[in-house]
Amino acid sequence: MFTEEYDVIVVGGGHAGAEAAAAAANMGSKTLLVTMNLQTIGQMSCNPAMGGIAKGQIVREIDALGGYSGIVTDRSAIQFKMLNKSKGPAMWSPRAQNDRMRFAEEWRLLLEGTPNCDFYQEMVNGLLTKNGKVIGVRTSLGLEIRAKAVVLTNGTFLNGLIHIGEKQLGGGRAGEKASTGITEQLLDFGFDSGRMKTGTPPRVDGRSLNYEVMIPQPGDNEPEKFSYLETKVLKNQRDCHMTHTSAMVHDLLREGFDRSPMFNGRIRSIGPRYCPSIEDKIHRFADKDSHQIFVEPEGWNTVEVYVNGFSTSLPEEVQFKALRSVKGFENVKFFRPGYAIEYDYFPPTQLKHTLETKLVDNLYFAGQINGTTGYEEAASQGLMAGINAHLKINQADPFILKRDEAYIGVLIDDLITKGTEEPYRMFTSRAEYRTLLRQDNADLRLTPKGYEIGLAKEERLRRMEEKEQKSNAFVDFFKQTSVVPEDINPILERLESSTVKQSDKMFKVFSRPKVTMDHMLELDAVSGFVNKHALDREVLEQTEIQVKYSGYIAKEKLNADKLQRLENVKIPENFDYSKLKSLSYEAREKLNAIQPVTIAQAARVSGVNPSDISVLLVFLGR
Repeated sequence: MFTEEYDVIVVGGGHAGAEAAAAAANMGSKTLLVTMNLQTIGQMSCNPAMGGIAKGQIVREIDALGGYSGIVTDRSAIQFKMLNKSKGPAMWSPRAQNDRMRFAEEWRLLLEGTPNCDFYQEMVNGLLTKNGKVIGVRTSLGLEIRAKAVVLTNGTFLNGLIHIGEKQLGGGRAGEKASTGITEQLLDFGFDSGRMKTGTPPRVDGRSLNYEVMIPQPGDNEPEKFSYLETKVLKNQRDCHMTHTSAMVHDLLREGFDRSPMFNGRIRSIGPRYCPSIEDKIHRFADKDSHQIFVEPEGWNTVEVYVNGFSTSLPEEVQFKALRSVKGFENVKFFRPGYAIEYDYFPPTQLKHTLETKLVDNLYFAGQINGTTGYEEAASQGLMAGINAHLKINQADPFILKRDEAYIGVLIDDLITKGTEEPYRMFTSRAEYRTLLRQDNADLRLTPKGYEIGLAKEERLRRMEEKEQKSNAFVDFFKQTSVVPEDINPILERLESSTVKQSDKMFKVFSRPKVTMDHMLELDAVSGFVNKHALDREVLEQTEIQVKYSGYIAKEKLNADKLQRLENVKIPENFDYSKLKSLSYEAREKLNAIQPVTIAQAARVSGVNPSDISVLLVFLGR
């Protein structure tokens, strides 16, 4: 069945696997996507939503580089919100509710329409290796499929174990079996592994809910989208709703704590800190009488509803009894109970920045196998693994994003340098250059890079260059054009801002905190410029940010450039730190384990202090 050698084999068809296969195939590699179920490619295993705080920036970055997640999200969206709009633009984060079935369908259709991408449905339970290099995979039927590179994106399926109360079921997702064999082989190769936990809430019948007593959560009045290409903006949206737990609900849940796998010792692995189960929230925040519950529709036409905020592994009868005491859920009917799932992962300090493993050449890990949580984090790793697998087998330079270039760069650097002992989730606070890494400028930052490596197509580059040219011209217009007091003072008085006594540059007036683009558009000269050059909302937003935050952006860029000097100081490959006795013992131990590529990365390793960095700089002649 498989007589020829593939360039890249991707194992797993979730968000990481789908992006990895798309990237490798679109760059020209003959790619095979092997998954246990072709009907669940791109499946949203947990909530039917993409984006959110920092996650929305990642989806935009994936799109800017030429990935598919943004396109799929736009095509299947049922609601759009820009979160944190009351804060500065560095915090703005796009989020979409999605039609779960359409999302998976769009992924499948996009991949099927991608040249060089083949598919095969079966479990991969082993790797083929030779002389420390991966040369293919072995399936459960005993088929051996050869490849120059392999990307593992196994999600929660590696020895997955589902918990519902005291019941345990082998599986990687509800209704799907676990994947076996790979963990054991990787351990034989010398890899370290661990166990992590995640959970999901019950799915319920929306026809059994009373939305009249809940708080509507509509989308934005003027919804945006994720992709920088010409995907459609939502015209109609579906509301979500919000309700709350109560002290009575908490008491009912506590009745099952003695049978909770979290509290009776059946689950020993660590779950996501920032997405805790309802029982964990009750336990950790015992002083709170209520917690928010978000009621999220699963699609345009289905009645299935996702109960966000009620993730649980308690016995199903406890879940049911407690949920029926939540306002609006008095007559709820379950589609399926919530559950927790434990699975194997491999500490990501065993990887290079390309996501290639240090122990086996041409073998890449992406997604939850690396200890992350979230569709967006997984998809970005898949994209980077697919890109670098293609580049490696074609003897091209690796593609690595720095911390000041992308949230994806922050994510991978955190994983490789610091590792993680709990499911890693991206936040804006993890990025020291978040003023540079905004959701609005992902295309300006990354599309030229995506085009250069052969992933982003020329249409993307052309659209990006047009946007950049228009916004730069508009910024120059504000810098060069003056406004007279009689035109601007009525606006300033209305805003209770001090008036001007003589003509002043528009840039200076626009920089004031209360003055927005809408106010500036009241001026004939500004609205005339916009109409003449056919500037769209994206250009207006980009221009406003460039004007109002120019000082912050310039300062952060200067700081990034200073630290970039240390990024340019390379450390020899396989450097033996134990020879440098002036380093602390902890630094020697951790640096030998991590094998950082640059001095800057070495400085980010936990336990390495400034004096250790000074020793390294002296040794390297700096």
